[in-house]
Amino acid sequence: MKAKKIYFASDFHLGAPNYKESISREKKIVEWLSEIQVDASEIYLVGDVFDFWFEWKHAVPKGYVRILGKLAEMCDQGIPIHFFTGNHDLWTFGYLEKEIGLKIHREPIEINLQNKLFYVGHGDGLGIGDAKYKVLKKVFTNKTCQWLFSRLHPNFSFGLANFFSSKSRISNKEKDEIFNNEDEEWLTGYSKKILETNHYDYFVFGHRHLPLKIDLTSSSKYINLGEWLKFYSYGVLENGELKLKFYKSKFSKAINE
Repeated sequence: MKAKKIYFASDFHLGAPNYKESISREKKIVEWLSEIQVDASEIYLVGDVFDFWFEWKHAVPKGYVRILGKLAEMCDQGIPIHFFTGNHDLWTFGYLEKEIGLKIHREPIEINLQNKLFYVGHGDGLGIGDAKYKVLKKVFTNKTCQWLFSRLHPNFSFGLANFFSSKSRISNKEKDEIFNNEDEEWLTGYSKKILETNHYDYFVFGHRHLPLKIDLTSSSKYINLGEWLKFYSYGVLENGELKLKFYKSKFSKAINE
């Protein structure tokens, strides 16, 4: 079968909230990957695949063998898989590229897919506001800070990271699931600002945790891919049209679609 589809997904948050729920979700994601493997020409994983990921020079986090094995298999098959670092898993320093074969993106990218112009990124730290996180992100991406963190024993550093990750997720859960209006969606405002000088047919982000499809103009759309803790939502591009879908989920259509 000739591959005709391009897939997008984000915010798997593997590792959260506990081992039992994470391994169940990981198996479901691998099942989905196996199904799309037959017709995928390319896959974009748009951030926060892991709830926390950090690579040492000679060690990587324990677990995730099912999804890493499946992604390696697909890369070996010749399917390009793009991995965007999110705010939870930005500490990849070569392992995912060399061992698995992923193409790593640390910033939003502009790309032509099926004759449509795309602007794709995780979405954290973009647009106005969220000043505290933007300062924090500078700390997270600082080479000296990363080196200092790598000096900590993994038992301590992972416990510390998972604690703060859990706090962030709990504090934002209710807010993440509410759509008030388009004007309060900061990534739509960010997209509209870009449209003032450059046209894109699709703006695709994760991070927001709410599957959304919003018409920015008559020829430009904003898509948020949602997440895989509740919605199990993803995007599929076929014949130049990007649609939001749900994998074995009770949600049958995108919010605000």
